[in-house]
Amino acid sequence: MAQEKTEKMYALCIENKDCDDLEKRKIYQVLPDENVTKEGYLRVVDESGEDYLYPESYFIVVPLPHKAQKALELAS
Repeated sequence: MAQEKTEKMYALCIENKDCDDLEKRKIYQVLPDENVTKEGYLRVVDESGEDYLYPESYFIVVPLPHKAQKALELAS
């Protein structure tokens, strides 16, 4: 059985209205969750280190090179 490799998703915060745990211009990890995406939200690991739902409009999903992903993982 082949093991499926999943790339992590990241998003740039462009809005943080009423969200103290988000910083504009910062990149956050996005956890896959098709159910909430259908409702217009993203599941994001925020400044608290926990994942929460935030409006999708607060972010721009950005592809990152593997090296950048590793750097973000080491920083957290």
